Amino acid sequence: MSLVAKAPGAGGRRGPSFVMAAPALALFALFALAPMAIVVYLGLTKWDGLATPAWTGLDNWRTALTSGVTRHAVWLTLKFMAISWLVQTPVSLLLGVFVAGRQRYRAVLAVLYFIPLLISSAAVAIIFKNLLDPNFGLGAALHLSWLSQDWLGNPDLAFATIVFVIAWQFVPFHTLLYQAGVRQIPASLYEASAIDGAGRVAQFRYVTLPQLRYTIVTSSTLMLVGSLTYFDLVFVMTGGGPGYATRLLPLDMYITGFQSNQMGLASVVSVILVAAGLVLSLGIVRFSGFSRMRSRQAGA
Repeated sequence: MSLVAKAPGAGGRRGPSFVMAAPALALFALFALAPMAIVVYLGLTKWDGLATPAWTGLDNWRTALTSGVTRHAVWLTLKFMAISWLVQTPVSLLLGVFVAGRQRYRAVLAVLYFIPLLISSAAVAIIFKNLLDPNFGLGAALHLSWLSQDWLGNPDLAFATIVFVIAWQFVPFHTLLYQAGVRQIPASLYEASAIDGAGRVAQFRYVTLPQLRYTIVTSSTLMLVGSLTYFDLVFVMTGGGPGYATRLLPLDMYITGFQSNQMGLASVVSVILVAAGLVLSLGIVRFSGFSRMRSRQAGA
């Protein structure tokens, strides 16, 4: 059997055939599609994780869509996604442009900026939970009243604290993306703009940002879709509290399934998460033109 496909209407070859992709597709079906099909089925049943699942049809879906707790978790997750993007994107972009310079001290700073990403989310959560403790944390040690607030116990502060901690950990990753993107920009573009009299700000606006268009799309996609998966850090720091102030959708799924023993209802929440991630990523790719990406080098 031929391993290459012929070009339509021609005798030439254009690349590997479906046979070459079959092993990867088989693994994807086994470890992604099959588990997802099982989750969809469990969403139509009543199951506590031990007994035999009992068919209930769309009851779990009706419960999830009308539950005030789940609807609040959806709203909180959307709010978290938007605020995280607004916080992380400009910081990552500016840091990425800064550390892309060839000076030695910028390379040292780039290494230091990357350290938070090397620490596990659970460890980060434990560290910040102790640092922010109003009685024994950093504020109490330094006798700073403004830092001795109940950051994780106050509903008005807990959500913002979670946003800050997650940004602290994941900004380095997106900074690395922007650093790589800036270093791919031809120096001739900056030289030409300098000859035309453009300053640093003008070069950033008219050269750097347009050339980083697809890097911004990639970073935004990873950032927004990744916001649907944050669980361990939030679980360790707040457990979803106080009240429901930080009960994001992934955490709501865990609490529903493993603490309330409603695996069927938790499966519905997981399907909502997967669907939201697919729609979000496909929407960004579609409306950004990323699928039609071409090289932007030297204006190409």
